[in-house]
Formats: sequence, C-alpha cells, structure tokens
Amino acid sequence: MSVDSRFTHKIWQEEELSKMVPGGIPFPMLTDPGGRIGSVYGVYDVDAGVDIRGRFLIDPDGVIQAMEVLTPSVGRNVAELIRQVKAFQHVRETGEATPSGWQPGRPALKPGPGLVGKVWTVWKPEQAF
Repeated sequence: MSVDSRFTHKIWQEEELSKMVPGGIPFPMLTDPGGRIGSVYGVYDVDAGVDIRGRFLIDPDGVIQAMEVLTPSVGRNVAELIRQVKAFQHVRETGEATPSGWQPGRPALKPGPGLVGKVWTVWKPEQAF
C-alpha cells in the first residue's frame, strides 16, 4: 500500500515487479490517497506526502502482532517476514512459543512454570542462526 495511484501501481507492476518476480506479485497493491491509512498506523509523513516503509502482521482477530518501520534507503528482509508469519501461525495453532530464530520443524517452547529457569535445556543461542 502506498499513496501512489492505482495507475502508478499498474506501471510499477508491469515495468518493474514483473521483471523481478515471474508474472509480477500475486496480490493487489492498494492505494492510500492522502495517507489516511498510513496516518492510522503512524507511517504517513505529512511533509513529504508519502507513507514510509512499514509492514504490519495482523492476526485473524485484527490484532497487530508485529510491525517494522524502515527508512526508504534500507531494504526489507522477505525471508524474515515469512519466518515470522510461520512462527505466528505455529503459536496460534499450538499455544507454544517460538524462540529467537525459530524455523518450522525446529523445537518450540511449551510455556508454563516448568520452563522457568530451564529454557537453556531446550534452546541454545546457536539455534537462532
């Protein structure tokens, strides 16, 4: 989503994105004229008239579970975004907690009094990488 028009998004899809991603991105780009939505999320720059780069992971209940806001000069990490989506899905499905760097198929944590002071027995810092 950006303050750019749907026509600008169409050109961006046809002239840029379709050359980076075969067939272009598989979802619609939304326009935020006047930055109304960006203002709600705190990413609209009134002076520049643009939404700054931000991503928000919103669960099925409409609750923001994660957010990241970056300056335009710093690219985002799509692999980390996908990892986080999978981690939030795992947490929602199982009630477990995912430690730093968790990947699907790796051990998760079962929250509760029995875990207090014993996280080190099931998770090691090298697993974060």
